Amino acid sequence: MIALILTGHGRIASGMQEAIVQVFGEQAALCAIDFPEGNSTAVLDATLRQAIFSVDQGEGVVFVADLLGGSPFRIAATIAQERSDIEVVTGLNLQMFAEMLFERDEIHDVAEFRQRLVAAGKNGVTSLAERLARKREGAANAL
Repeated sequence: MIALILTGHGRIASGMQEAIVQVFGEQAALCAIDFPEGNSTAVLDATLRQAIFSVDQGEGVVFVADLLGGSPFRIAATIAQERSDIEVVTGLNLQMFAEMLFERDEIHDVAEFRQRLVAAGKNGVTSLAERLARKREGAANAL
């Protein structure tokens, strides 16, 4: 199973993990590493490295960070450059997990999982107006 490490500023990572558990139940090979105000990047680096050992099941690890360019992302990116079986995704949202959490047992290539996780996250970013317009368009085309 591909392991997931959620990370981000404040308590966004643990909040996302809490939401995942609420909606989908407890998940194996998933942990959240927060970066609260006042923590140093050295502590975050050590904590992320330790998290790898706690969740890695031999099929790779995907870090999912909150913000491109932020400290959690940059540290995860540095760690990923040290191992070919670690990927980093940014733009943490619940939709990506709704589509991909249960695919971790079926996808054994961490790069493919990363690509599909990003696509699922992008699909989840939309607006009601756009969704309704597409629905109306589809209904008009069916006539």
